[in-house]
Amino acid sequence: MFNPQLINYDAFTYYTRLQRVRSYVSQHICDDVSLRKAARVAGLEHKYFSTFFHAKAGVPFKQWVSYLRVKRAQEMMEDANHSITHIAFAVGFQDVRTFERTFKRVASMTPMQYKKSVRPA
Repeated sequence: MFNPQLINYDAFTYYTRLQRVRSYVSQHICDDVSLRKAARVAGLEHKYFSTFFHAKAGVPFKQWVSYLRVKRAQEMMEDANHSITHIAFAVGFQDVRTFERTFKRVASMTPMQYKKSVRPA
């Protein structure tokens, strides 16, 4: 299970490279946000960026992006009554099953359970 408390949010304020990456990811969360693209935004080689990001942010890049996508999905569920499929694709997942597994790992419940908890019928 993913623990968001491991994220060092101060690193995104302190390091200019991570500020740029955070801004880029927030603007492109529904797109394919690859490690290589993020490394380019940071101005680093992708292998070094991966190590740099994990060391400074406290979590691997891919887990951080997944966490942001799940948080955005939760916001969407709270704001409107969209289908799980619509939300999965809207926040950048390529298939619903991956979205469901990732959501459960991050939120400790399935997307449907979360949706029912915030939007009771």
